[in-house]
Amino acid sequence: MTTNSRPKKYRIRRSSALAQGVGAGRAVNDTASPEATARVLVDGSMALRSEPGSAPTDPPHAAGRAERDAADAIEEIRREGLTGRQLRMARRLANKHGLSPANDLDAVRLLRDRGIDPFERANLLELVVADRGSPDDEARVQLPQTVDRGPGTDVGAPAAPYGPPGRAREILEIQRDIARRRRRKLALLFTRLAFFVGLPTLLAGYYYYAMATPMYATQSEFVIQQADNAQAGALGGLFSGTGLATSQDSITVQSYLTSRDAMLRLDDEAGFKSHFSDPSIDPIQRLPEQATNEQAYDLYQDNVKIGYDPTEGIIKMEVVAADPEVSAEYSRRLISYAEEQVDRLTQRLREDQMQGARESFEEAEAKMAAAQARVLALQEELGVLDPTSESSTVFSQIATFETQLREKRLELAQLTANERPNQARVAGVRGDIQRLESVVEELRAELTEGSDARGSLASVTAQLRVAEVDLQTRTLMMQQALQQLETARVEANRQVRYLSTGVSPVPPDEPTYPRAFENTILAFLIFSGIYLMISLTASVLREQVTS
Repeated sequence: MTTNSRPKKYRIRRSSALAQGVGAGRAVNDTASPEATARVLVDGSMALRSEPGSAPTDPPHAAGRAERDAADAIEEIRREGLTGRQLRMARRLANKHGLSPANDLDAVRLLRDRGIDPFERANLLELVVADRGSPDDEARVQLPQTVDRGPGTDVGAPAAPYGPPGRAREILEIQRDIARRRRRKLALLFTRLAFFVGLPTLLAGYYYYAMATPMYATQSEFVIQQADNAQAGALGGLFSGTGLATSQDSITVQSYLTSRDAMLRLDDEAGFKSHFSDPSIDPIQRLPEQATNEQAYDLYQDNVKIGYDPTEGIIKMEVVAADPEVSAEYSRRLISYAEEQVDRLTQRLREDQMQGARESFEEAEAKMAAAQARVLALQEELGVLDPTSESSTVFSQIATFETQLREKRLELAQLTANERPNQARVAGVRGDIQRLESVVEELRAELTEGSDARGSLASVTAQLRVAEVDLQTRTLMMQQALQQLETARVEANRQVRYLSTGVSPVPPDEPTYPRAFENTILAFLIFSGIYLMISLTASVLREQVTS
């Protein structure tokens, strides 16, 4: 509601002008001749008008007094402390009304003499947008005018003295006019409020109380848990018992349950579209007959609400349907979808871990088998089961024959020490020495020189040793791969996530929605806020235009 646009100082100035007019009227009525009458104007100035046949007044005296009055009025205007912007606006308004002021202060005086307030908001708005010379410029009444006494009254008759009763009557008329304008603005305000706020709120309340279809909401809560990890480190053990350990899986499950994939699967298995296309549901909540997937998904997001509490790790789900049993069935199916999603999330991780360990074990096992086959082939090819034992046997034989050879040499030396040795015996000992030397040489050649059938014992030993070392290495690697496989299996079992239902879906026995009273109050607040924003915007724009 707007207030009176006239400044307070102008209303005070108007009252002083009225008082001056009353004093001037009394002075004229007391001092003028019967032929001359005084006419009191609304701004307090006085104009003498001669009756027909009366003597004219003194023009120089009247002109001097008018100049003094004009100078006093200008001095009073100067004392008001008007800004330069206000004076320029008054000068433009005076030019618009066809006046010729000597300066800006004189423009204010001339406008007020004609009953126009140069600083009224309506005049400023007309100065910006109104057409010059429109009929409203002549018909506008800014200040109280002369009183029309009726059709039978002589215009030239002297006016009645303007005393306290007349001033009180005019003040009363001004107060009544202000009261009328306030009542009119209040009526307009209440009309706008009733049209823009009351009527939409009434329609919303009628819909919630009389037309909205009752909806049933099924509440359920579940949590995603992880198997205990006994070997977890200090940092892992710190978060193992909290919801932070499975927060990523919980957020993934929440995203899946609110996705189009879950909606399409629920529609294929439980008839989501057909249920909400039932004609018994009100048109605002009902799904069209041939609804697209996008329309169904928008309705799905409105009726399936899933929230995740990161502090406790609990997923809360609310499923709304027109039937309580259908609502509970939808909730159970969505929980089963969540369980399958959790299994798929951990299954791939387990399979990746087990696949790598299994492949490493299989490769190590194959290489070990190849190394063992190579050792066996060398043993069969060379005819040596154990080169170490063969070498030990040869070395022991060589040592034995060398011992015998040394004994024969000692015996020969003993025989040849006699003056007349037995030649036959000496020859036999020498023959034994030669045979022992040849045997030792053959045995040594067997160690380092090969034959047509096989290589030397040294080469056979080297090949078998390389093959045996490779077999031992492959065996060790196979054992490590087997250990890694078992570790991966244990870790995969620890990576298992499972869904635990804390609050099972139970069909409600009373409608959950609509909440008629709360929704009506909310609609009232929304419409009130919209109206308030539009009103403030319009007021700011109007203030910018008129400033």
